[in-house]
Amino acid sequence: MEARPTMPVIEKETESGVFQQIAEYRPPASWRTWLFGRPLASADAPHQTIGKAIGLAVFASDALSSTAYATEEILLVLAAVGVAAFVYALPIAIAIVALLTILTLSYEQTIHAYPGGGGAYIVARDNLGELPAQTAGAALLTDYILTVSVSVASGVAQITSAYPFLFPYRVSLSVGLVLFIMLINLRGVKESGVTFSIPTYFFVAMMFLTVGIGFYRYITGSLGMVVGPPPLRAPEMASISLFLILHAFSNGTTAVTGTEAISNGITAFKEPKSHNAGITLIWMSVILGTLFLGITYLAIKMGAIPSEEETVISQLARTVFQGQGLLYLAAIAATTLILVMAANTAFADFPRLSALHAGDGFLPRQLTYRGSRLVYSRGIVALALIASLLIVLFKASVTALIPLYAIGVFLSFTLSQAGMACRWWKAGHLTPGVEVQEPGSVLRHEPRWALKMGINGFGSVCTAIVMVVFAATKFRDGAWIVVLLVPAMVVVFFAIHHHYRDLARHLSLEEYGSAPRIARHRVIMPISGVHRGTVAALRYARFLSDDITAVYISMDSAETERLRSKWESWGDGVRLIVLESPYRLFLEPLLGYIEAISQHRQPNETITIVVPQFVPRRRWHNLVHSQAALWLRMALLFKRGIVITDVPYQLD
Repeated sequence: MEARPTMPVIEKETESGVFQQIAEYRPPASWRTWLFGRPLASADAPHQTIGKAIGLAVFASDALSSTAYATEEILLVLAAVGVAAFVYALPIAIAIVALLTILTLSYEQTIHAYPGGGGAYIVARDNLGELPAQTAGAALLTDYILTVSVSVASGVAQITSAYPFLFPYRVSLSVGLVLFIMLINLRGVKESGVTFSIPTYFFVAMMFLTVGIGFYRYITGSLGMVVGPPPLRAPEMASISLFLILHAFSNGTTAVTGTEAISNGITAFKEPKSHNAGITLIWMSVILGTLFLGITYLAIKMGAIPSEEETVISQLARTVFQGQGLLYLAAIAATTLILVMAANTAFADFPRLSALHAGDGFLPRQLTYRGSRLVYSRGIVALALIASLLIVLFKASVTALIPLYAIGVFLSFTLSQAGMACRWWKAGHLTPGVEVQEPGSVLRHEPRWALKMGINGFGSVCTAIVMVVFAATKFRDGAWIVVLLVPAMVVVFFAIHHHYRDLARHLSLEEYGSAPRIARHRVIMPISGVHRGTVAALRYARFLSDDITAVYISMDSAETERLRSKWESWGDGVRLIVLESPYRLFLEPLLGYIEAISQHRQPNETITIVVPQFVPRRRWHNLVHSQAALWLRMALLFKRGIVITDVPYQLD
């Protein structure tokens, strides 16, 4: 039975005559309830927070999933020289883990300094200014979109490694998985976290099992080499070079993308939020670093070959478990799931970040609205659509998407840590006991400001170097797209912000004075015939003014004579203007007449266009009518001093 709105209950009446009411209406059960869950009231928000265990699944799946392809991306670059160059993979991996350690220490400080979340965007806004903040935001939003595309495409690549006959359908599979993740996230943060925690912990368990057994077999001498590896592409270079090493390093740094996700989503954690988020960050970094080094070491020792036909993870599992048995299939399934679930990190953070931008007036305000399940549903849908478009354009190729990936996130890393270094400088020069309220946090004196500033400053320099290396080595491969896209997005952000500021200035009541009184009210009523709808509109127009003019566009003389006859009986003495239209146009002559009247409008005179409109019983009936009222309303919407009023007449 469909729920009906009930009368609201009056809570209290203030002295100014303002009444406060609570609406008792509850959304009725529908197909949306089955698909997304029952609507949640705003008061339910505190109960939708998550703990550390679920938080690791929601915000760390992106970072953890990168262990499935980061090693392969390093080997893919080194393969340009040949198998002999693979010995450099482990030192490169160690350097990347060192970078991960620096980032973890830096973001641990950010989490406790900014318990309200927001990550790089809020830090840059409070400490570096609006332009760096929008740059960081644009970089992160771009990175989240690419996270979804790369993660899902990589997950599908694992499936096609085990089942090659699915390779031609990789684009369709990828888009379908993106839409599935979108649907789960629309059900709410807590519910999506519970759903995705099982695949995350299944992956962690299977990878530790695979790496553990792999090391045991290596130590005992029973590991062996990959049986039937994919063919190695012909070497393109004669010897190793610094540029090649840097190229491989930049490819491997995809392993640290996602590190910032927890700092962006602090508000999703249970109290104490900062403490729980900080512990989760440390868990994530330890697991990520351990698995990344283990997979890289074993891949080198067993002779894995990077290829789109079979992933390195597939070769590792096949070698460790001695064939494609149950454990191999479990490892591939776990890897596929975590890669697909990695997109959930972006679905958790992209809507929050876009809502922050929108709240500051740099993105459409609609992105700040929460849906029925207390999530930013419009941001979730936007992310899914854009990521799906990228997958289609790049044909779900991980190798083609990777060059676009990571530049944005390293730019945000750099700005975030530079902002934190500035914050510690300001905190160190505050008088003890003095507090300064900033938009994103409270600034207090920090005795160890020099040490903290040193950590963040060093991290900022490191990530800036990595960003430059990545942009230089990947520029021709497609990184130029992101290099151009981020500034373009910043320009769009400021254009939106300028619009909102201009609108606020025009709507402001400051120095407005008193509202001008209407000295004259003129009503113009276009008619297409004389019928019940016309009479109802005329009756309404008489309540507005005595100065009423009906306007009829004449295209047929015989029809015009019939209308004149009817108007004499039903027009109630209101004057009728008949406009001849020799070219059989309706809208243009009418707009010309209204424009002529408007140009001779007196001061403080308002013109109201009363439009009779009949409403058919079924919506599809509108398809067989001209919708002249709709087009007239759209044409007059931007005319100053003109009010458009529809008078609907519902057909029985």
